Amino acid sequence: MSPAVVGSDGLVRPAWASADPLLREYYDTEWGMPVRNERDLFERISLEAFQAGLSWVTILRKREAFRAAFDNFEPDVVAGYGASETARLMADATIVRNRLKIAATITNARATVALRESGGLVDLVWSFRPERTPRPVTSADVPTTSPESIALSRELKKRGFTFVGPTTMFALMEAVGIVDTHLLQSHRRGSSGVWAQ
Repeated sequence: MSPAVVGSDGLVRPAWASADPLLREYYDTEWGMPVRNERDLFERISLEAFQAGLSWVTILRKREAFRAAFDNFEPDVVAGYGASETARLMADATIVRNRLKIAATITNARATVALRESGGLVDLVWSFRPERTPRPVTSADVPTTSPESIALSRELKKRGFTFVGPTTMFALMEAVGIVDTHLLQSHRRGSSGVWAQ
């Protein structure tokens, strides 16, 4: 059971967001804030996929390198990547060099572009926002999946996306403000304006 931690600044955060200055900054300024534009949402989906099996702080430390390597996650550009870009990415030591995750990012860029014909990525992902959000007291109270993340995963896979499993999609939903899993005592609870509880 991970309790909330009171930082030296007097602010309450979950234990995961208190262990590293980069995580604190991310938690305080970005995590859980609504993301409602295609490029940013595509970036978050991509980074969540790269995070699978790794720590989130590892991905945050490489975030600027990922942006440089993947043309700032512009879906139209990444969708056009072929064998030469894949080889370049596999040789880039500044990012996570996982061939399956690199291929998934390219595949997901193409799927993102294709989704524009039927409303777009943002509308699709946000359509899975639940009616209620968890009210966790400790990190142990925060689920790792939800009926909505399972349904979102299924729908994205149907639309051609990969590396979008239910757990990864729940993490995405938390990160982009679709669900508010800030601990009740956290200084960020309800601060995104998405959930006023």
